[in-house]
Amino acid sequence: MSRAVLGIIGGSGVYDLPGLADLREEAVGTPWGDPSDVLRFGRIGETSIVFLPRHGRGHRLSPSDINYRANIDAMKRAGVTDLVSLSACGSFKPDLQPGLFVLVDQFVDRTHRRESSFFGAGCVAHVSMAHPVGPGLVARLAAAAEKESVACRRGGTYVCMEGPQFSSYAESNTYRHLGYDVIGMTAMPEAKLAREAEITYATLAMVTDFDCWHPEHDAVDVADVIKVMHRNTEKARRVVARLAADFPREREDCPAGSHKALDTAIMTAPSARDPALLAKLDAVAGRVLGH
Repeated sequence: MSRAVLGIIGGSGVYDLPGLADLREEAVGTPWGDPSDVLRFGRIGETSIVFLPRHGRGHRLSPSDINYRANIDAMKRAGVTDLVSLSACGSFKPDLQPGLFVLVDQFVDRTHRRESSFFGAGCVAHVSMAHPVGPGLVARLAAAAEKESVACRRGGTYVCMEGPQFSSYAESNTYRHLGYDVIGMTAMPEAKLAREAEITYATLAMVTDFDCWHPEHDAVDVADVIKVMHRNTEKARRVVARLAADFPREREDCPAGSHKALDTAIMTAPSARDPALLAKLDAVAGRVLGH
């Protein structure tokens, strides 16, 4: 068993994580480029924490400009075993109201400008995304939210759009009629890459608005989103702190198999693998490639 290290990726409005003991910052380089910001290392109780603001401090990066591969690779190099993504989202359901947290368990990827895999020509791999989140990690998040009296709905489908524009009315109604629950701009390809890196992943989606389908609400407005986001930020920090305080010291096997997602994923024969790509995969796939 390996030591458990809890990674937190902060979304819109969550650019730091107060309360970390033994805090230090480190710029972690990756073969895929630079992550969104320096990593912040610390601990809450006995749990080691690594924090990264997805958009960079000051919100410098749009969803399409984030280097998702670098972010996940940096987390892997930092020893992260379990990763919680904090993400603002819009809601397609009347009962998923602004201010509520949703522990999504499925994703639909509608992005088209982003690098979505560490693998490719020279080393082909196909990981399963049937169950993209870690059930055990989700259960711990739900328990943490309950202990902190933070309203949280467990289960739901998150559709990830490219952005940076908000949905059109037609798009919003289409996604709603398809049965999706929430919409955001950042969970993909982040969840796919975490799976490839064998990091157990969960998204705590913070509902900020009703998108634009709701007949009794105005179209999405940044100012209104920010208001709800600021109220959600403190709740998110409390949930994370409680999660960390109760986190196991050793990594637990993931019921969805995220800890061994690469066991049967690599298709390319050893003799046909590209050495240059293998070198870049040292952190992400070193367990199965022999690094």
